Amino acid sequence: MIDLRLLREDPDRVRASQRARGEDVALVDALLSADERRRSSGVRFDELRAEQKSLGKLIGRATGDEKAELLKRAEQLKADVKAADAERDAADTETQELLLKLSNLVHPDVPVGGEEDFVTLETHGTIRDFAAEGFEPKDHLELGQLLGAIDVERGAKVSGSRFYFLTGVGALLELALVNAAMAQATAAGFTPMLTPALVRPQSMAGTGFLGQAAQDVYHLDKDDLYLVGTSEVALAAYHMDEILEADKLPLRYAGFSPCFRREAGSHGKDTRGIFRVHQFDKVEMFSYVTPEESQEEHRRLLEWEKQWLTSLELPFRVIDVASGDLGSSAARKYDCEAWIPTQGKYRELTSTSDCTEFQSRRLQIRVREDRKVRPLATLNGTLCAVPRTIVAILENHQQPDGSVRVPEVLRPYLGGREILEPVAK
Repeated sequence: MIDLRLLREDPDRVRASQRARGEDVALVDALLSADERRRSSGVRFDELRAEQKSLGKLIGRATGDEKAELLKRAEQLKADVKAADAERDAADTETQELLLKLSNLVHPDVPVGGEEDFVTLETHGTIRDFAAEGFEPKDHLELGQLLGAIDVERGAKVSGSRFYFLTGVGALLELALVNAAMAQATAAGFTPMLTPALVRPQSMAGTGFLGQAAQDVYHLDKDDLYLVGTSEVALAAYHMDEILEADKLPLRYAGFSPCFRREAGSHGKDTRGIFRVHQFDKVEMFSYVTPEESQEEHRRLLEWEKQWLTSLELPFRVIDVASGDLGSSAARKYDCEAWIPTQGKYRELTSTSDCTEFQSRRLQIRVREDRKVRPLATLNGTLCAVPRTIVAILENHQQPDGSVRVPEVLRPYLGGREILEPVAK
């Protein structure tokens, strides 16, 4: 959530942010009104309580008719205090509910617009000219079936659409990717973490995934637990309700977990293969830093993502995501999109978001510095979303006979294998 003081001091900035996101600007005025009622009712409650305490002292010293009058006033005060308390609680509840609906403030340098209004910042690698090489590229599913690596038919039989099996070399390729990604993250100073896939409501809400993203979240009603769509949720909530010492920052974690997404708003999109699925594994970077360090940390996370994609020898571009496509927690987001030959376009492989103080305020995570306690900043960055990375590797490194060249960084994790060969039928 954002700082209420900032909202009161500069509501136009918050309105501009909402407008840039394409979200409800009227929410700002509703929140200002609720906050004013919360504060005024709090003042009234305090005044009535103070009068109540003073009256109690007078009653102790009074006698006769005077005491009777004071007791009568005390009864009225008791009712007034109770009413003021209820009014204060109602206004506070309304304020908190509205505050949780308000998205993070958009960074002023973010391009304004929708999904297609991003700005391309960098382009890396060379896109292969398959026509010049004399063959038509196969898509990842055809390649995966030739290699005995991907089985979507049995995935659908067992679990339904958008589920799959990774088999044989496909399973080994996932393990190689995860281990290589974790090795890079560990070398960069991240603490490896295996995180829970089920979290409590306060963890999911605290990271901002029960707002606009709620339609994509799986909920277990009987247990009131949520399946995470990213280990970001568990890593953000790891220090929930804690005060961290400034000299311990930055704290950096690399979480591995299964991820679950309904993909509720993507009917008919990417239905072939394993590009857009309901369950996948992912290595996620997560950082806790002081607010002053968040922008620099954001650039560092992006550099680690670029290092990873470069090591996989993939052509990719970096985009500055537009305001209407940020997600409620992010103030700014960079995506790295790899070239997918059979789609003829770049598609998102990694993403890194600067969430500033938004998540830490909701999760009550603070930093102590020079005897002062204040919210800190949280950031996240995908290092390896496995299925999409497999898609990019298979399509970009394929050979005319259906074999696939293994990027050098993965070879030590695949027993030194340089080529993935088609299996005999």
